[in-house]
Formats: sequence, C-alpha cells, structure tokens
Amino acid sequence: MFKKLLIANRGEIACRVIKSARKMGIKTVAIYSDADRNALHVQMADEAVHIGPPPVNQSYIVIDKVMEAIRQTGAEAVHPGYGFLSENRKFAEALEAEGVAFVGPPASAIEAMGDKITSKKLALEAGVSTVPGYMGLIGDAEEAVKIANQIGYPVMIKASAGGGGKGMRIAWSDAEARQGFQSSKNEAAASFGDDRIFIEKFVTQPRHIEIQVLADKHGNCIYLNERECSIQRRNQKVIEEAPSPFLDPETRAAMGNQACALAKAVNYCSAGTVEFIVDGDRNFYFLEMNTRLQVEHPVTELTTDIDLVEQMIRVAAGEELGIEQEDVGIKGWAIESRLYAEDPYRGFLPSIGRLTRYRPPAEAATHEKGVRNDTGVYEGGEISMFYDPMIAKLCTWGPTRAKAIDHMRDALDAFEVEGIGHNIPFLSAVMDHQRFIDGNITTAFIDEEYPDGFNGVELSEAGKKRVAACAAGMFRVAEIRRTRISGTMDNHKRKIGTEWIVSVDGEEFPIKVEANKHGTTVVFEDRRIGMKSKWTPGDSLAEVDIAGKKHHFKVDKITSGYRIRYRGADMKVNVFTPLQGALARLMPEKVAPDTSKLLLCPMPGLIVKLDVAVGDEVQEGQSLCTVEAMKMENILRAEKTGIVSRINAGPGDSLAVDDVIMEFE
Repeated sequence: MFKKLLIANRGEIACRVIKSARKMGIKTVAIYSDADRNALHVQMADEAVHIGPPPVNQSYIVIDKVMEAIRQTGAEAVHPGYGFLSENRKFAEALEAEGVAFVGPPASAIEAMGDKITSKKLALEAGVSTVPGYMGLIGDAEEAVKIANQIGYPVMIKASAGGGGKGMRIAWSDAEARQGFQSSKNEAAASFGDDRIFIEKFVTQPRHIEIQVLADKHGNCIYLNERECSIQRRNQKVIEEAPSPFLDPETRAAMGNQACALAKAVNYCSAGTVEFIVDGDRNFYFLEMNTRLQVEHPVTELTTDIDLVEQMIRVAAGEELGIEQEDVGIKGWAIESRLYAEDPYRGFLPSIGRLTRYRPPAEAATHEKGVRNDTGVYEGGEISMFYDPMIAKLCTWGPTRAKAIDHMRDALDAFEVEGIGHNIPFLSAVMDHQRFIDGNITTAFIDEEYPDGFNGVELSEAGKKRVAACAAGMFRVAEIRRTRISGTMDNHKRKIGTEWIVSVDGEEFPIKVEANKHGTTVVFEDRRIGMKSKWTPGDSLAEVDIAGKKHHFKVDKITSGYRIRYRGADMKVNVFTPLQGALARLMPEKVAPDTSKLLLCPMPGLIVKLDVAVGDEVQEGQSLCTVEAMKMENILRAEKTGIVSRINAGPGDSLAVDDVIMEFE
C-alpha cells in the first residue's frame, strides 16, 4: 500500500480524500493557491505545497506545478478528486511517466470516456442505448443552428470536455442555439481549456439517474446501484438520493449491466459513473461516463457501506476487488443536499465573502438516523470568487425515504450559515414540496415549480403557529431574565403577562402562555402547543421539543421579537401586549427605493461584454450584458422596454453586488 498520497484538488473533496487516506494509515499532501493558504484541506493534510495564484489556470490545473509538488514531497500516488485534472489524459500520462500511481482509470479510458463525442460512439458499439444527436465537431453558431434544426428542437448544446453543468445550454429556437453555442464555447474554454461543442436531442420530462461502477485491474467490475440526480438548476445537480424512487429492480439491473459492459469495453478500473437519462416509461439512454469520483458519492456509501475513496486507492495499488455483485445490497435511503454560496432570492446568483458563522448539525450514525457533512470550509474562512461556490454536502440516511427526508429537514433547520448568501432556504423548501415527497420529479422540477425564481417559503397555518409558540416561549424566557437584573428588589419585580399578540410576518395570533416546571404551553384559539427547550437569550439556534419531536429554529433578536428561520421560511416575529399590538397596526410601512430604471449587478463578478450602447432602445428579454462569476457566464436581460441613457461599466470591470451597470430613460 502507498505511504504518501497527494491530493490534486481543493475544498471538500480534498478533505474527504484525506479522511479515507488517514483511516488507511496513508500520509497526505495538499496543494494550495494563494487564495487557499488557510483552507481546511491545507490544515488537515500532513504536508502542503503552494502552487501559484488563485486562478485555476495558474495553479490547480497546471500539470507542471502539480508534478513539481509530487517530486518535492515524494508522493507515490495522486488522487485527483473531481473537476480540475481528474479527467485529464495528459495528467494521467505525466504521472505514469514519473512512476506515480494515478488513483483513477488508465489514460486510454479517460480519453475514450472523458470526451462526450467519442464516448457516445463507444457506447453504441458496446450495445448501450444512447440519445439521438450530432457527434461531430461543430465549427460555428450557424452550423449549430443547422444541426439543431435537423435534430429538432429542443436540443442540448454541450461542451465535449464538460462536466458539472458548465458549457451546457438548452436551446428551443435558432436564436437560443446561436447564443447558447457561443456561451457554451466560452465557458468550456475557460473551465476546461477545450472549446469543442456537440449537440444532442433534449429529452423532455427526463429523470437523471446514474449508475456507480467499481472496477479493478484484474477484469472485475460491479455496479453499486443508482443515484437519482433529477433536482437540477442550470444542469447543476442540487439534491441527489440513493436509490431512485422511480426504478424497479429490473430496470436497475439492466442499467447496471450496461454500465459495466461499457466500463469493460474501455478496460476501465477505479470508481466511475455512467449517467443515463430516463423517460416516464423507464426507457433509459446513455448521457456520458464520468471517469472520476462524483460529487454525490456519499449517498452510495451510506446505502452500501462501501468507502469508494478507499476502494479507489486499493485498486490503484493493484489490489483485486474484495466485493462481488451479489454482495451489493441497498441499505435504507440516503439524500444529499448541496449547500452553495448563492442567493436563492436573487436568482441563485453567486455570493462571496467571509463565513461569520458556520455551525453544521451534529453528525450521527445509528440504525435509525444518519447525518453526514462533507465540507471544506470553517467559521471565519472565506468563500472565494475563483472557485466553485459549494460550501458543503449535507447527507442524511434513514431506513426509509420518508425518514431520510425528515432527517434532512431537521438537519437543514439546524445548519447555521451567516455572512454570505446561501441556498438552505431553497433546499428546505424542496424537502417539503409535495412533488418531491411523492418522488414525482424530473430535471425540469425547479423550472416548473419555481418559474419566477425562488421567493421564499410560505408556511402552513400549523407551521406558523409552531413559530409563534416558539417566539412566545423565548420571549417569556427573556422577560424573566430582564426581571432578574442585579440590584432589583424581589418585591419590585415587574410582573410578566400571560396574554400576548404574536405577529408572524404581519399575521396576528392572540395567544395565552401557561408555564409550569415541565415546560410551556401556548394556547391558541383552536389548539394548544406544549413545548420544552433549554434555549437562553443570545443563543442563535433554538432546539424545541414539541409533542415529543425536536424542531430547530434559527433565531436573531430584533426589536420586540425575533427574526426566525424555519423550514426555509425567513420571518419577522413580534411579540406584543394587546395594547402594543393595537399601536403597531398604526405604524406606516417603509417603501423600498425605485430601481426600475437601473440595471444592478446581481452578484460579485466580471463584465465579459456589453450588448448595448447609450441611446439604444431595448426590448423586454433582450440581452444587455454578460457577467462572469465563479466560472459561469450570466446573461443579464432587460425586464421591460426602455432606452439606455448611461453605461457605468465596461468589459473587464469587476463589480460588487448592486453596483449600477447601466441606467434607462
């Protein structure tokens, strides 16, 4: 077995690999850029080597710099994680030439499967069902339009060397095909150094289901069931689960056997993933093979008890698989939620900055509940504009899908993240969405259920009353503390009332509080809510036992109440005496400033290009400019007809959130 392993990556996946290597008694080496000098993976590794400036094309994907780090440290093997150099044939060849083991497949398999065009041709030869499309290289936008018309709209425009949703666009018309071709080409060149593009039919109402394969160098190959990855935004997976709520055993076996046949056809070894698109009749079509560890691998580990990173390392060391196909079962259900540094209330645009608070829920592993958090950040650390916006991968396990979802709801409620925008409210909303609960999902779920973007969560009446009861209980605790200020005489203590008005985002609930040594009961007109909690004023998280079930509420103090976040809802909750409540109704509401004649930068980013000039008349939906953030291009469009009166920024300018890009008459 290897004595020293270098991880050619960063963030949570580098931390994840270090954990398995440490368990195996292998010393680890981290590499880092200027921006990652204080990163968690650097702190966790036994050694760390600096490799350059923040941009990945000057550090993490420069093969010569990584090779030099290997020579400096004497690493015998390299795990590439995902992204970066994980599917780079030249990197695998450089390691082979140096006599260093690559924890991944041979260069020939990377070349065959890493290229989407070649992989589809090989899949056809191996008898794998594939999606109709044009497998040749496409020269320009007009050729892309011609091909799209031949295939028939809608089509998917893809980067041949792509992955992670980058370099992908769906086009429903000639105009979208032209624009999508150029954006995909630009993103592909920036992210992968390879701007080749191909086009295939976009299957409507599809599910994205993938098969995890594991193969060794001795000809053995098994599949470790499937993962459902249909909850996606801009082709980027957001929530994954294993197994799929849609597959039956026969379809699972057929997909698994085809995945293994493809792996064997290219002499694959290591962990890999064969991705399929599945229609409503369980017909499945090959999409691509990822010749690396997937982001969502934890849900497979939780439902099979197989450490995929450990298996990859053992395969790279020449060991034979100790697992046969009949040994692979399905234990319970697992769900993964990807926590991103993005603002769901602003169209999921990237958010950067310092994590002023980062408190994940406690991890657990029992026969009834599993909670796992794979992360590469820590409280006080910074989310950089140079890399992927992932904060963490929160996973829960339960004996059933319903239990796994319930554990995820609780874990998201208990996850404290402050200082940046994040998507926890959206993830919570999905967990409570009836379509998701029913397993009735497709890759169009987010577009269909949130066509106008995510505007927050409206709790049910029962949910609001839980929040109102929690606020009343906390307010009573705070009132008791205020009456016990040092120096106050007992006989002058202020009496605490029992009848209050609780306003939850403007909706009023008259309540009465009954307290005893066992807890607090809040009485509404139609129900009584009994609860117990050890919360004290100043705590940012309240764990409350309501009818024997624990609920978590994120709490911030505001005037006459609290800001409470629960199940994706973000609420202003005031607790008033009846007189205060009557007076509060008379207070005027603040009016937001009018920004309808301004184009504001919705995220920190770099202006790539301007599509209009001063004096131009623009129409609703017209492209105004393109802003690049975290390696993704974002096209900003006009919300209504107008005339450009002033432009305040141009290509190459770096902007902060809400900087004014242009003004309109």
